[in-house]
Amino acid sequence: MASGHVIKRAKYKTSPKGAGTPGVLKMTENKIMFKPNDPTSASKIDVEFRLIKGYKNTKEGSNNPPLLNLSLEQGGSYIFEFENFLDLQVCREFVGNALTKSGDAAKAKSGDTAKAKSGEAVKATSDRSTVTYPDEQLISSAEMELRIKLLRENSELQNLHKKFVLGNILTESEFWATRKKLLDGDIGTKSKQRVGFKSSMILDIKPMTDGRTNKVTFNLTPEIKYQIFALKPAVHRAFLNHVPNKMTEKDFWTKYFRAEYLHSTKNAVAAAAEAAEDEELAIFLKDDDILANAARQKIRRVDPTLDMEADQGDDYMHLPDHGIFRDGSKEITDSQHEQFKRTFLQDLNRQGEVVLEGRTIDVELEDPRTVAEALAQSRQESDENAKQERLDRISRMTEMEDLQAPHDHPLAPLCIKDPRDYFDSQQLKTSDDTRAGSEQLRCSLSSEEAYGSLRGSISEIKAMGLSDPVVRPEVAVMVLNGLTQNISSTKFQLGKNAQEGILNSLPNTTKEELLHHWISIQELLRHFWSSYPITTSYLYAKVSRVKDAMSKIYPQLEEIKESVPSDLRQQVFLLVRPMHQALDAAFQHYEADLQKRSAKGGDKPNGYV
Repeated sequence: MASGHVIKRAKYKTSPKGAGTPGVLKMTENKIMFKPNDPTSASKIDVEFRLIKGYKNTKEGSNNPPLLNLSLEQGGSYIFEFENFLDLQVCREFVGNALTKSGDAAKAKSGDTAKAKSGEAVKATSDRSTVTYPDEQLISSAEMELRIKLLRENSELQNLHKKFVLGNILTESEFWATRKKLLDGDIGTKSKQRVGFKSSMILDIKPMTDGRTNKVTFNLTPEIKYQIFALKPAVHRAFLNHVPNKMTEKDFWTKYFRAEYLHSTKNAVAAAAEAAEDEELAIFLKDDDILANAARQKIRRVDPTLDMEADQGDDYMHLPDHGIFRDGSKEITDSQHEQFKRTFLQDLNRQGEVVLEGRTIDVELEDPRTVAEALAQSRQESDENAKQERLDRISRMTEMEDLQAPHDHPLAPLCIKDPRDYFDSQQLKTSDDTRAGSEQLRCSLSSEEAYGSLRGSISEIKAMGLSDPVVRPEVAVMVLNGLTQNISSTKFQLGKNAQEGILNSLPNTTKEELLHHWISIQELLRHFWSSYPITTSYLYAKVSRVKDAMSKIYPQLEEIKESVPSDLRQQVFLLVRPMHQALDAAFQHYEADLQKRSAKGGDKPNGYV
């Protein structure tokens, strides 16, 4: 990014599997240009970065070619195939930085043009372009939005992102890898419960009349369509089979509500007559064969010792003058035209079943065809899962426990995706821990031998003390004296107010600079120490970048101490000293590790020094 532009040979593709048009790809801070090798080719590209929404790329090491896919705000994308993954990595980093810079510029510009619609569009673009995709793989849109939300709401996090990611010290994936808990915690606060159906019956939709004609009107919304599909599988199947091949969607719903109107009149004779004249209307008037088959299957799975047929007549529904009140009248069963009559109990049971099942799909409800297809796929998957669960349950009930292997394995199988990550680190640890002339320890001791060894160790500690204590006594005394001196000096110099601290006595500018440096040091040290032991060239390059960034903090801290008045330098020194100690410890470890590896001779494992 320092040169301001990138030029690479690449192929422009309209699809990932296409042949592509070879040419030269040039990227500047403001735009992307592609010039094909063939002057007569029409595959010329000249687009500004502000029109690009995001990007994704193939993961290095996969079987796919090195592709970079740039998504446009207005839809569509540009796909480029590079000669190698190194060129892809260079262009990917350049695009990520350029998108972030163009997003910040657009966001600043939108503040002055908030009254215009174009300003709102630019601001929306900048919000989406604040964060780029990680290096290894494409993240989900939900995590992308969450990263943008965190950066927008946390100015401190945004400053760290600009300083280290845009400063080419850390990559996007490295920056967010240390904040998995922050991302998971925000996602965990979101409700994972889906909104279910209302318990009110969709079957009781009442039509509206104008009072002058016999025309009735039903108010049909996408939510109502979805509930009808869920409640009535036969209607759902008819929609998939007839719309739009045999009838329009308007004609379909007109016939459906005509059938509902006939059901509401409780005139089974009229319903049977119209069903005989109109085959399509008969689909909605007859009983739902899908629900009937499902009911029969459930009955077959009932314990055979339970005789449900013997209790079929105990409800008195088949007797005259017995029934359930609905809409001011009683419902009684009638054997004649029974297939064209639906009882209140059937509606109530089906409504309760659907409400308890809840929403099984998560799609936009605007397009009924999409909803119907998604619901059909969901039902097919649920049927397969239910069948498999039933077979597993039968298998568990019939198997002999003493002849079966345990279902829960006490140990997880060892799975090493990259053997180098395991063996290199173990080899390095073994070489560090190995001492010349050390005798092999016995791994098997009797209880008497173990007890005797323990008593001997305790007696030796009582007589001579710990040879290698956890904390050296001189270090503990120095820290204790420093803390007590800091507390006493603060009390006498700043007064007896317990709420008043050293930071509050400093100017606001100095206070903000110290806090920013301390947060930056913590971020760098977190990445520094997590990179050890260095087993790959990637970790060595990362440690080198972090070390160079930490070395630049020393003069900045000295400038802060020199800029404050003389009466405040002691307080600033007390605040800066822990920062120096943390940085010094990191540099001492780096130098010791470098000398240790250099002393091994010509060994340069994995290509690093």
